[in-house]
Amino acid sequence: MNAEIISIGTEILLGEIPDTNAGYLATQLPLLGVDLLWITVVDDNLERLTEAFERAWGRSALILTTGGLGPTQDDLTREAIARMLGEDLNVSDALEQELRAVFAAMGRDMPPSNIKQATLISSAQGIRNPRGTAPGWWVERNRKIIVAMPGPPSEMQRMWEKEVMPRLQQRLQKDVVLLRTIKCFGLSEAEVDQKASPLFSPVNPTLGIYAKPDGIHLRLIARASRSEEAGKMMAQAEGQLRDVLADHIWGVDDETLEGVVGQLLTRQGLTLATMESCTGGLLASTLTDVPGSSVYYRGGFVAYSNGMKIALGVDGQLIEKHGAVSRQVAEVMAEAARQQLKADIGVGITGVAGPDKLEEKPPGLVYIAISDKAGRKSVEGRYPPRRTDVKRRATTHALFLLRQRLLKPNPKS
Repeated sequence: MNAEIISIGTEILLGEIPDTNAGYLATQLPLLGVDLLWITVVDDNLERLTEAFERAWGRSALILTTGGLGPTQDDLTREAIARMLGEDLNVSDALEQELRAVFAAMGRDMPPSNIKQATLISSAQGIRNPRGTAPGWWVERNRKIIVAMPGPPSEMQRMWEKEVMPRLQQRLQKDVVLLRTIKCFGLSEAEVDQKASPLFSPVNPTLGIYAKPDGIHLRLIARASRSEEAGKMMAQAEGQLRDVLADHIWGVDDETLEGVVGQLLTRQGLTLATMESCTGGLLASTLTDVPGSSVYYRGGFVAYSNGMKIALGVDGQLIEKHGAVSRQVAEVMAEAARQQLKADIGVGITGVAGPDKLEEKPPGLVYIAISDKAGRKSVEGRYPPRRTDVKRRATTHALFLLRQRLLKPNPKS
């Protein structure tokens, strides 16, 4: 089956926001045995949007759309599909009741403009969206399918995973297809490719290697006529990757580094404190993205200035001797955070986020330290000298080091 993705929104066409939805769906379609042949981006214009649907309808059996399902005048996906198919839009009583219930749960009256989100054509069925006010559409006619999903990625991905993909699997999938994502850190994309690619043929199982903010992801896809055969194939492939990538692997599938670290801290009954300079609190923010993190995370300090570092326990003479951006200061920051908040483990981060040098040290130079009762350890990181990338990479590196430390004997001992 041939598929096409239509990403809808003037803000996408003009580059104001990235089209992450199309990229996500493109990774999902191979799991269904569907060939993605086209991705179209179109603005919020009824004429051009209708034209895009007419073109897609003429060449694709499956059309996936994201965006344009809101309540405003420039949300035109429903209107364009209706015009392309020559069908009338009518308010669905069931969708209207569901929509009013959503607003009632928020303690608000539904604005009149939202009623357009409860409309359907005769060929369409509504798709549940518990994360927002925009139901999706499932349209079938002439053995072709259009699936219209909302634009916000969290809404779209939930709708795809829980509503759309299972339904398509029942219709399309003959073989058993298994997907596994292996996540690693500390190697470049080229290094991972050099180690992993020779192990796989381009047929089955297949391997894809992708650079991500939290490291390098390796996506394995195994296909077989029976689940047992596919499972055996996947287990063998994953074992080969673990052999060659070893300690660089930190997680799989939906796992996050902050979640993995949180599980280890909880399991070992340990607490954590942080002191950050160049990352500006990003490590603390990331740690607290995990529900229940208050069990193990005592808190953190953003010691952006030298004066703040000194006030929190870093010796001013140490800064004068080695510089604020140094292995020695990072280690004392980690120890000071641990002592100040009476935690089992402390993490300190100091560096140059850029774009300018600091203390004659280049942008992208970062020192990360971990302190516990067993002692202190620090590492040097050198990242691409883009400010936001430095902050993100340093945070990821700190979490990876924490994971490594927590896999060793209990720091309380």
